[in-house]
Amino acid sequence: MRRILGMVLLLAACASRAAGVFETLENSIGMRFVHIPAGSYAMGNERAAERMRALFPEYPPSRLAEFSDEIPVHRVHITRDFWLGQHEVTVGQFRAFLEQSGYVPESVRDGTGGYGVDPHHSPGTSPSGDAFAGRDPRFSWANPGFPQTDAHPVLNVTWGDAAAMARWLSDREQRRYRLPTEAEWEYACSAGQSTLYPDGDEPSTLDRTANVFDAGSAAMWPQWAAYARPADDGHRFTAPAGSFRPNAFGLYDMAGNAWEWTADWYASDYYADSPSADPQGPAAGTARVRRGGSWHTWPLYARCNFRNVNSPETRYVLQGMRLLLEQP
Repeated sequence: MRRILGMVLLLAACASRAAGVFETLENSIGMRFVHIPAGSYAMGNERAAERMRALFPEYPPSRLAEFSDEIPVHRVHITRDFWLGQHEVTVGQFRAFLEQSGYVPESVRDGTGGYGVDPHHSPGTSPSGDAFAGRDPRFSWANPGFPQTDAHPVLNVTWGDAAAMARWLSDREQRRYRLPTEAEWEYACSAGQSTLYPDGDEPSTLDRTANVFDAGSAAMWPQWAAYARPADDGHRFTAPAGSFRPNAFGLYDMAGNAWEWTADWYASDYYADSPSADPQGPAAGTARVRRGGSWHTWPLYARCNFRNVNSPETRYVLQGMRLLLEQP
């Protein structure tokens, strides 16, 4: 009887998700979280080289050969339900955290600032070959060099900033917030289906689900125009959270808008020895994994299974975060 009841509840949940109704909760500072059920999926990129070349014909073969850390593909079991931020942490939510906790972000505390888009740098004239500048005290979470409202994803946050916000919420509400593991993040991105993107395998699906590097952004970075999505979503920089279609779990901006920190240290060979149940990443390392891509990311690197890394103290104009709330 219990098994039948469980199947009925699962079918009901699937029907609700198909209809676009998701189980959510809102916390004390207005962050909304979506219930993510336990499940299993194939973690990593199992597409053959021929399939990758067909999906990304504009990329040279050398770029399509960069992803040895995405194999071997292995079965991962997420054994516990969890709640994941429906959106990336916004400017307004991060401001509320700072004002109520007294926390000082690392980019302000160490006096070196962050990165931003410098209007005085035209494409091709800056040392980096584009319009980015930093580290510079002019830039921080409050000023990435372009206008943002409280509804936009916060940027220029370090791994330590993200962990601090999670600890503060945990103490405030007496339930555990944290960054998602790399495995939890990838499972949530593709809604357990092991697709390249939140809504399928085709890069064209990003036009309806993600704010990535496109024709509008390419106007500022013409040297990379060949890798831009041909559509123009109207957002040259970040978009307000929830501006695009959610994935099948009801999560927004899992691809694009802002890179998202995960809890894991990075090791290029971790998949070879990763445990099958709830992998936590290596015990130590020098860089943390970030996932999902940003408003400046080419489609090849906005895949659910693409692994990117940064040192924990990195603060960048493309870097944001999304928090997880553990199931009680």
